[in-house]
Amino acid sequence: MSDETIIENRTFDEIVIGATASLTRTLTEQDIQLFALVSGDVNPAHLDADYAATDIFQRVIAHGMWGGGLISAVLGTELPGPGAIYLSQSLRFTRPVGLGDTITASVTVLEKRTERRIVLFDCRCVNQDGEEVISGQAEVMAPSEKVRRPRMALPDVRLSDHDGYRRLIELTSTGEPALTAVAHPCSAAALGAAIEAAEAGLIAPVLVGPQARIRKAAQEAGKDISAYRLIAADHSHDAAARAVALVRSGEAKLLMKGSLHTDELMGAVVPSATGLRTERRISHAYIMDVPGHPAPLIITDAAINIAPSLQDKADIIRNAIDLAHVMGIEEPRVAILCAVETVNPDMPSTLDAAALCKMADRGQIAGGVLDGPLAFDNAISEAAAREKGIISPVAGKADILVVPNLEAGNMLAKQLTFLGGADAAGIVLGARVPIILTSRADSLRTRLASCAVAVLMARAATKAAPGVQGNTP
Repeated sequence: MSDETIIENRTFDEIVIGATASLTRTLTEQDIQLFALVSGDVNPAHLDADYAATDIFQRVIAHGMWGGGLISAVLGTELPGPGAIYLSQSLRFTRPVGLGDTITASVTVLEKRTERRIVLFDCRCVNQDGEEVISGQAEVMAPSEKVRRPRMALPDVRLSDHDGYRRLIELTSTGEPALTAVAHPCSAAALGAAIEAAEAGLIAPVLVGPQARIRKAAQEAGKDISAYRLIAADHSHDAAARAVALVRSGEAKLLMKGSLHTDELMGAVVPSATGLRTERRISHAYIMDVPGHPAPLIITDAAINIAPSLQDKADIIRNAIDLAHVMGIEEPRVAILCAVETVNPDMPSTLDAAALCKMADRGQIAGGVLDGPLAFDNAISEAAAREKGIISPVAGKADILVVPNLEAGNMLAKQLTFLGGADAAGIVLGARVPIILTSRADSLRTRLASCAVAVLMARAATKAAPGVQGNTP
């Protein structure tokens, strides 16, 4: 084994006065987040850039004990190393440590005491400019037996800060809350989702449903709804119809699903005479915030279109491109997912993918860059795409993932959610107004993100593409 793959101590007898050891680390945002997670220290001076800019150092700084931890690491892994017992440590913090600072922690043997094998160390941390940031002394009981072992690999830790959702919500921080018809908010979860979005300044809810049940749900959720308008409805179907009518008349700008089934709500949305249809096919999209992925992913369709036709898929893509534009993606990269990345006549989804790409080439689908068929790994991993020799402006960099059918989309979204720790904000597109879909299992962050995306769509007043006729749900 090389010296880098083993860890070896120095026993008390091997240690000499003046012996020294050190290690160097550069402070990253993830270091601060991990330290906060382990210690529970969420002082805004370390985690909130806006607050830190007004604090004494005018920047985010490390927890003091992060540097102290580097000293501990030297003592525990280098000198004396494994078998040492930490007895005491004094620390004096002389300069702040900020993001990007490179800190070298060193320990030097000052004194040895034969009784109990005590070693006294001088401890220092200096930054990249040679300035001392921490000083102190440590008292350690040195090991008596030699230890030489393989160095343990650090665990693969991924932090989920959901920064993509935070940016989406921040985009709606100015402007009037959108008047939103909430259909049948008769459970604590459904009502709570609407009121939380209102408290965040995203929507102004109009609660439509049986009033006694809505008030009971408010009581269960611990929410005061006295400031919000209530419109009576006899049951869930009636609530859906009345909520849609509010939107159709222009009284409300958004429609939000309460505790009724999605099919009930869409049953009121779809009819030509009373609903909210446009010339576009109505479709669903998840905005997925996936830990470790640099930006939100749009997955469509996982809730509305069971087995979409080629023309349905064209509208699904148009809807998703509109959504991406509103999210600030000027030219979204659209990956049309299949099980393989080659056209196979025995796999109809690959034929659809090829046809959709040709439609984009001819200007029938505009506003994004399409490629397909692409397998999931090739769509999101540049390494996987290179391994298979795929040269594409989309492969490995997709913003939008278009699935072949509802089952595939539903399974993909739920796998990312329950195995990958992702959050999935849901929205229905292609109707006269965006339709907010939330689930009882959604976190507060996800519910707010769903509302934020709908508000952005409403403010953008995205219209269906002209000339696309006859594509009914």
